[in-house]
Amino acid sequence: MISVGNIEKSYGEVKALRGVSLEVNEGELFGLIGPDGAGKTSLIRILVTLLKPDVGSATVNELDVVKDFRKLRKEIGYMPGRFSLYPDLTVEENMTFFATVFGTTIEENYHLVKDIYQQIEPFKERLAGRLSGGMKQKLALSCALIHAPKVLVLDEPTTGVDAVSRKEFWEMLKRLQKMGITILVSTPYMDEANLCDRVALIQDGKILTIDTPEKVTQSFGYKLWAIRSDNMYLCIRHLREHPGAESVFGFGEYLHVTWKNQDMKADEMEKYLSDLGHTNVEVKRTEPGIEDVFMDLMQKHDN
Repeated sequence: MISVGNIEKSYGEVKALRGVSLEVNEGELFGLIGPDGAGKTSLIRILVTLLKPDVGSATVNELDVVKDFRKLRKEIGYMPGRFSLYPDLTVEENMTFFATVFGTTIEENYHLVKDIYQQIEPFKERLAGRLSGGMKQKLALSCALIHAPKVLVLDEPTTGVDAVSRKEFWEMLKRLQKMGITILVSTPYMDEANLCDRVALIQDGKILTIDTPEKVTQSFGYKLWAIRSDNMYLCIRHLREHPGAESVFGFGEYLHVTWKNQDMKADEMEKYLSDLGHTNVEVKRTEPGIEDVFMDLMQKHDN
């Protein structure tokens, strides 16, 4: 459904994309995961025909993003990272406008947006600029779907939205996927990766890995330890100074630590920190997540 082959894009001397290749299958919910500045938005703008690649090619539903851009725009629903609807139009006026642009009506494709639009319909006379963050998000998604696109492309749709709205939004995406819509979504939130069928981890314009969330986490090649003490600032410094430490990163109230020697024992770690004056030291094994894998791959990429 989406095919990207060796895409490169630069802005002056800044390389935003470096030989990016990936495939998104029909009916798939595919996640593009990476921090700000990784190249997610540049890739998405190329796929929705708003940017031309410097090198490489891409097709969406077998239509070339450069040669067939006019046809392609009718088959893509696009929700950019920033709220880009008309703030001085009402909810209903925005919906009507976007339906008219694509030569359809709200009534014709209401079945696609019903579950989403019903939540904001009581506010249909309210100006879009006066909606809450979660309501703006639902309106933007409704407008992206109103012309019944075959592919839905979402650029960081849950950034800056509260946890409840984020959960509701992903539930909506799952329902849309069941309707047969292919979905490409980018996000900086590593926990959202687990909600996708497959993910591509991207950093510095390069794809680090592509696989299912389960296989990505299974690829982590170290025993992972969660460690804490009463002085976390000194704890991270002392662990990084240990000659046997492979990686030390902060994860919530614990540090996630890997060792060059996979046979390193918990009591050895506890003794090392206790001898340096740490109190209430806690050391335990933990399972790696997407973020652990990302940090490991990023470290290897930087080296």
